[in-house]
Amino acid sequence: NELPLSIVLSWMEQKATAILWSLLALNIKGIYIGPILPGWANEDILKFLVENYNLKLISSPEKDMKEMLKI
Repeated sequence: NELPLSIVLSWMEQKATAILWSLLALNIKGIYIGPILPGWANEDILKFLVENYNLKLISSPEKDMKEMLKI
C-alpha cells in the first residue's frame, strides 16, 4: 500500500471478480471499480468493502485521475 500505484478494475469480464478477490487477499486497498457494480455486489457487501478495503467506485475520468495523482 505504500507503492505509488492506482488500480482501476473494470467489469468487462467475469475474471475481474477473481482478480478483485486476489487483490483483497493481498490486503491491497484503495481499488477503483466500475463503471457498474457486478451483480454479486449488494449494499451490505459494498459497504463492507468500502469500510475495510477503501474500495472506490469509478466516477468521472477527470475526478478519478485528480484523486489518483493527488493534484
